[in-house]
Amino acid sequence: MKLTVLGPGCWGLTLAWLLNDNFDNIVVWGRESDLNDELVINKHCSKPLEVQLDKKVEITSDLKKAIDGADIILSVVATSGVRSVCEQLKAAGIKPEQPLVNASKGLELNTLMRMSEVIKDVLPEQKIVILSGPTLAKEVLMGKPTAACVACEDIETAEFVQKACNVPNRFRLYTNTDVIGVELGGSLKNVIAIASGFAHTMELGDNCMGSLLTRGMAEIVRLSVKLGANPSTLYGLSGMGDLIATCSSPMSRNYTVGAMLGKGKKINDILNELGSVAEGVKTSKAVCDLAEKLGVEVPVSNAIYEAVYTDITPEQVLSKLMNRKLKKEESYV
Repeated sequence: MKLTVLGPGCWGLTLAWLLNDNFDNIVVWGRESDLNDELVINKHCSKPLEVQLDKKVEITSDLKKAIDGADIILSVVATSGVRSVCEQLKAAGIKPEQPLVNASKGLELNTLMRMSEVIKDVLPEQKIVILSGPTLAKEVLMGKPTAACVACEDIETAEFVQKACNVPNRFRLYTNTDVIGVELGGSLKNVIAIASGFAHTMELGDNCMGSLLTRGMAEIVRLSVKLGANPSTLYGLSGMGDLIATCSSPMSRNYTVGAMLGKGKKINDILNELGSVAEGVKTSKAVCDLAEKLGVEVPVSNAIYEAVYTDITPEQVLSKLMNRKLKKEESYV
């Protein structure tokens, strides 16, 4: 069995490391500009996390070679690059029967498409699977156990990926056919994770955190159901599970962005200091655009959008959320 991982970033390398014993051959593909001698020759990465890959792992910038004969192709590139990579995959001769598993969490900013929609737009015949759940890379690399979901409209494809990528005692996978729910749960929680880091830095307390996660979850469910998701999916691994993990851990890049915003730092300085992608930053804009288009209230996401893209102070963000018009607590859906 051959596994191809597209994207030599933190999560991509972590998955290549995690799945080492599951596959005979593993190839990690990246643009030449993203590869260095430390990774290509020594199979080692030191930033933002240290990852030591097995010597059998091949690192290449030759996409055609990387996907040739691959039983599973894992796409772990930034959401802004998914369309471009799919176009390159098309030119490289990807076969429709090769499952393309997307592990990137976010929305395409200009089209507001989910990643599976972007992939299908470029590769309409491709078997598409979504991998999502509470998967903080640092904990995975420490060997700590977690669970995630593989979603595909075709249950047989989902089961194939589940069996191929399940790692006993460390990485338990569940199948789901609700691609919309699994994708949106993993994408929208990134915005709430920014809010969580923001609240933690401002020392707003545990009561506030409980309220924030609850109201944040309400937004996720309202918007996702409006887009066709099954509400029960949002209370699963890719929704509630991922939300709890990323909203309570400084290991989360989105949480870290929120924590720095809470200190009054500006977003460009934060991203430069972070040195890696935090998908919630761009997703906050996409969520607000979608919500406006669909007529759905998302006050927490709106507040984070303002915190990211305007000069509003942390105190003003809190005031806007706490002093909104009083209302009835309604059903999430």
